[in-house]
Amino acid sequence: MALSPPPSPQSEVRTVCPYCGVGCGVLATTRGGMVTSVRGDPDHPTNRGGLCSKGQRLAGTVRPGDRLLHPLRRPLDAAGGFDRGRTWERVGWDDALGDCARRLTAIQAEHGRDSVAFYLSGQLLTEDYYVANKLVKGFLGTNNVDTNSRLCMASAAAAYKLAFGSDAPPGCYEDGEHATCVIFLGSNAAETHPIVFGRLLDARRRTGARWIVVDPRRTPTAAAADLHLPITPGSDVALLLGMLNVCLAEGLTDTAFVRRHTDDFAEAEAVAAEWPVERAAAECGVGGDAIREAARLFGSSAATMSLWCQGLNQSIAAVSKNLALINLHLATGQIGRPGTGPFSLTGQANAMGGREVGGMATELAAHRKLADPRDRAEVSEFWGSGPIAPERGLSAMELIDGLLDGRVRALWIAGTNPIASMPDGTRAEAALRRAELVVVQELFHPTDTSLFADVLLPAAGWAEKTGTATSSERRVTLAQAMVPPPGEARADWRIFADLGRHLGHGAHFSYEDAADVFDEHAALTRGRTCDMSGISHERLRREGSLQWPCPDRDSPGTARRYTDGVFATSGGRARFNATPHVPPAEPPTDEYPLRLTTARTAHSWHTLTKTGKVAELRRLDPGPILEVHPLDAATAGVADGEVVELTSRRGSWRGRALCTEDVPRGTVSASFHNSPLWDRGAWINRLTPAALDPRSLQPELKHVAVRLGPARSALDGLLVIGGRAAAPLAGALVGAGVLRLEAAGWDTPAPAGRPWCAVLDGGSDCREWLSTQGHSPPRDADASGRVAGRDGAYAAGDGVVT
Repeated sequence: MALSPPPSPQSEVRTVCPYCGVGCGVLATTRGGMVTSVRGDPDHPTNRGGLCSKGQRLAGTVRPGDRLLHPLRRPLDAAGGFDRGRTWERVGWDDALGDCARRLTAIQAEHGRDSVAFYLSGQLLTEDYYVANKLVKGFLGTNNVDTNSRLCMASAAAAYKLAFGSDAPPGCYEDGEHATCVIFLGSNAAETHPIVFGRLLDARRRTGARWIVVDPRRTPTAAAADLHLPITPGSDVALLLGMLNVCLAEGLTDTAFVRRHTDDFAEAEAVAAEWPVERAAAECGVGGDAIREAARLFGSSAATMSLWCQGLNQSIAAVSKNLALINLHLATGQIGRPGTGPFSLTGQANAMGGREVGGMATELAAHRKLADPRDRAEVSEFWGSGPIAPERGLSAMELIDGLLDGRVRALWIAGTNPIASMPDGTRAEAALRRAELVVVQELFHPTDTSLFADVLLPAAGWAEKTGTATSSERRVTLAQAMVPPPGEARADWRIFADLGRHLGHGAHFSYEDAADVFDEHAALTRGRTCDMSGISHERLRREGSLQWPCPDRDSPGTARRYTDGVFATSGGRARFNATPHVPPAEPPTDEYPLRLTTARTAHSWHTLTKTGKVAELRRLDPGPILEVHPLDAATAGVADGEVVELTSRRGSWRGRALCTEDVPRGTVSASFHNSPLWDRGAWINRLTPAALDPRSLQPELKHVAVRLGPARSALDGLLVIGGRAAAPLAGALVGAGVLRLEAAGWDTPAPAGRPWCAVLDGGSDCREWLSTQGHSPPRDADASGRVAGRDGAYAAGDGVVT
């Protein structure tokens, strides 16, 4: 009788969650080269053993069926360009990177240094970010390197710098345990940052803290509030000015703090004087007494802490919204003490790390300024590069403009899915089609964006590479590799370093490992406001996470900044800023009478490239749902549970109506997770405008003027091609409103002239079918959701009218 082989050794590795910016510690168990389970790290000071539903299921994201395993490149056409009508061919790393290097060099030679651009992700580790930023700004000579953090945190970063002279929150999570008043603005933390929310709930039971929630919707966070202010979307500045007006009138300001530690108070005071409570109430759509109560709670509390997220940041007036809130803190002295201060909740795991390395088109490494010649000279000398350009680069949305008008000819995208996440998404599609070169460096393929790539480079993901991530509270945690990357996937920093070698700069990118990269990054921060020179991989592995500033190896890190009343401005004093109210870019009209605001859901993450692969999370998510007030639904002629359609000036969206009084009249709300690859009809960013805040360059994703009506049948007579997953897809499509469909097996070719979709699941039959089609996987996709019960399976189609 044959004996079973002995079980492979099992080990538990300490790491950090890669989802939101809370930065929860994770203990992951591996066996046989696989992550088998995860649990919260009870010793990590952030989550103390807790994890949200997404973090609990991290193991399911490591080896899905649609991982990109090898470098791929499209064949060349007769003119020497990429033949985008044909599918990709497998190539070696040196061939792929060598070809990319030659093309980048040729494009810059013909069209100028700023004709190439890189678009990065808050999901990258700091080491990845650092090497990319060094390569592009130092050696390619362009500041056209931006990040998807531009879509979520740019406004908070701009406000921190204007008010305090330095980016990042002044406080920490522990402040929630000392606060006696907590105000949430534009944040449904109960669902989007549940670990922080749970800590605040626990503290509230001990302290009796009063909670204020400012949100148009009655969210689970708002349901927990002592005072809920359901303001009209876009009226945040008016509310905050009204609150400051009350504090000034009722003597709730800290005049001694203002006199000793701030400048320009008169400018903020003058704007607030124009907004008495009655005017603010009329603009916000809430009662004047509620505004007075909020102001009194904020100003008279022994310790007031504020938390906000995209409801404040994704707006054409976002920097003013952030500054109006910071003005309230400065005016009432609610800063620099335990339990006080403005605290932005970061959307992505390492958006803060990207800001540390200057990984945005408007920034320079280690909180230096692009416009300062001394800062540029310091960095270029440290890197051993050529001069750094003084002009800021193109931000995320400006890159789309640049591709469309020909200023940008090549775009390198790493770890993000801009087709799904950019506003006015069909415009982003048109932009990528115009590019001469699109390189996508990704874990997965296809994604909405990878379908546009000329070159595809496989990247290592969570649990497969080592590096650091910095959380919302400036806490640096080591993310450790515990399993090998699949196929030929490489760490992102190594891909960028290898590109540097192919560009002829190998001596400047000869890192031994990620710890070597971090040491260089930390050395560049020495003496800066984000000083991390006392942090190393070895110390993080030995001692656990640390908060910067951490200027030497004996420093325990810094939980709170500005505790001495000295700020990071040139004069050491915080600055008030005037914040006039600016309405949203698209007010409602007779044609588009409703305001659409977009939201996250508890169990889905961004564009579903990760959470969409975990069956349990898919079952928990409600899918494309539109929350609408019953009276607005009746006016539009739709009923609860019906398939409905939203239309904006740019396109339409389809989903099911959920009639609820949790949204006020005149406002509707939908999640932004469904991307065109999942369901082109439920692609919410096809509706949103590309309007930007002029200071942060962050787009207004939270306010769109729309009209509502019954859905027209967008899918009629559809052919579904696939294997076992075709039947579950058919059921999903029927639920989405398909009138007639026909299923066929893998022996059926893609038809011409009629709507069709294919269920792509990474199996051998699927791969064989794709290889025989003579074209790449189609771009115009309508899957109406991932295929139920099939990990890694989705549908892509051609010719579907949506």
